[in-house]
Amino acid sequence: MNFSSKLLEQAVAEFGRLPGVGQKTALRLVLHLLKQPQADVERFTTALDRLKREIRYCVTCYNISDNAICEICASHKRDKGLVCVVEDTRDVMAIENTNQYHGVYHVLGGLISPMDGVGPSDLQIDSLIRRIEAGGVQEVILALSATMEGDTTIFYLYKKLKDFGVQISTIARGIAFGGELEYVDEVTLGRSIATRVPYERNIA
Repeated sequence: MNFSSKLLEQAVAEFGRLPGVGQKTALRLVLHLLKQPQADVERFTTALDRLKREIRYCVTCYNISDNAICEICASHKRDKGLVCVVEDTRDVMAIENTNQYHGVYHVLGGLISPMDGVGPSDLQIDSLIRRIEAGGVQEVILALSATMEGDTTIFYLYKKLKDFGVQISTIARGIAFGGELEYVDEVTLGRSIATRVPYERNIA
């Protein structure tokens, strides 16, 4: 693609680095921004700058937050004895949209994937164990994507948690193998949470 401006080319290149954004889409976005009032563009860039500089991660569950403790962990209406373990913030948002879960979360920050060089030490697994050791947790729901990496992570977590005396369950597999939670419709995901099953049944 030939550009009439180096500045345009650089902007398109940066947008093109975003996941799922090809060069044509990046160009369309950049040209759109060029047509917007200066104040709108400044508001857009300021929001991104503040996001990168000021975003925090909850010290309890590691979900993205504006404060040291996220709104979910701070809420007195949530069942602190029920912890739903998810891959990332997108999964928290997907489950919250079902309006059928009233416990709290623990965000791993990824899945175990030896092929990608991601091991247990790269995830928030030790912090989950410390959280359970502190007491008060009755059930851990392993709500991870139905993929090879998700199943590997679930099995690893089960081995780590099974001797703590907490119930360990997984979401019901109304979700096809290979499916990621963020793309599952809210009704199916909500039912999968509500009809969760003890993990032991899956390995018996």
